[in-house]
Amino acid sequence: MMGSYGMGGFGFGGIFMILWWILIIVGIVMLIKWVLGSPASHGGAAGKALDILKERYARGEIDEQEYQKKKQDLSQ
Repeated sequence: MMGSYGMGGFGFGGIFMILWWILIIVGIVMLIKWVLGSPASHGGAAGKALDILKERYARGEIDEQEYQKKKQDLSQ
């Protein structure tokens, strides 16, 4: 009965080892998501809408007056 303390040799050490690896894996996944997250996503929908507005202005689809009005509307 080498090392089997009534739990079939698994014991608390095995449980803590599994929990430790789960914690490591979750931490790595969260780190990857944080690193790969785009800056526009932190601003939510308003940030994405402002990016689209800037692109439309840069392409000449809208003039400066319309750009300023829509930008002001988005910031409210």
